[in-house]
Amino acid sequence: MTTPAIRIAALTKSYGSLQALAGIDLEIARGEFFGLLGPNGAGKTTLISALAGLVRADGGTLEVMGHDVVADFHNARLKLGVVPQELVFDPFFTVREVLRIQSGYYGICNNDGWVDEILSRLDLLSRADASMRTLSGGMKRRVLVAQALVHRPPVIVLDEPTAGVDVELRQGLWQFVKQLNADGHTIVLTTHYLEEAEALCGRIAMMKAGRIVALDTTANLLSRFSTRSLRLQVQRPEVAEALGGVVSGGWVDFSIDTAPEVETLLARLREAGADVYGISVGEPDLEQVFLEVMRRA
Repeated sequence: MTTPAIRIAALTKSYGSLQALAGIDLEIARGEFFGLLGPNGAGKTTLISALAGLVRADGGTLEVMGHDVVADFHNARLKLGVVPQELVFDPFFTVREVLRIQSGYYGICNNDGWVDEILSRLDLLSRADASMRTLSGGMKRRVLVAQALVHRPPVIVLDEPTAGVDVELRQGLWQFVKQLNADGHTIVLTTHYLEEAEALCGRIAMMKAGRIVALDTTANLLSRFSTRSLRLQVQRPEVAEALGGVVSGGWVDFSIDTAPEVETLLARLREAGADVYGISVGEPDLEQVFLEVMRRA
């Protein structure tokens, strides 16, 4: 049996009376693009900090590529790259110097070839000799990604990597990260941009109050927790409203679960003399799923 990229068992962590992690059990397979979602205060950052060895858990175990993050910290940390949520940087060095120093932390010398490749793929090569303090917020965030990759870790954790990044930079970053995943890297993503998680992640865990409250493939979550919306423009909106529709800005909205429901509804409207002259079908999205899961939790 292949060792998972990340294995977490019965993980707990409290800060005084606040229980940040309340018994997390989770396995992430090698090569997955995995999403970790939850509202502020759900425990995501505490979980990532524990995984990186920055926070000591009260109980439970964490392993990265089979290496315990406490008993075998050195090897576990070598296998993991973390892009933090906060913009932490040293203003006194250039971009290239920052990456050379980061390489040194892992005992890696003569790493300029790989550093140049990372800089090129993150569109930072033209700024390689620029001081960190002169970079924009989006460029600094790209440097954080580069720092997490200098030791070529098989597991990469991205904690809100596109916060404050403009659309063009965001698209370029995701192209790079998707290529890393295609090359075999395991990617763990936390983000408040749920459309990103929906587009990128094959499987998703949702957290609330230190617990995992939903865990499944993205497709299954969308089918289990969300419904499609049917928007109609009709000649007699009051008839459609009587059939369960909600009038909104000239349209009447219905929630539907299956395609046959659409034909049944249209037939009932025709029978009632409410001819339809506009129609729009909205597919379920992860935001609907997230809100429903949090409400139930």
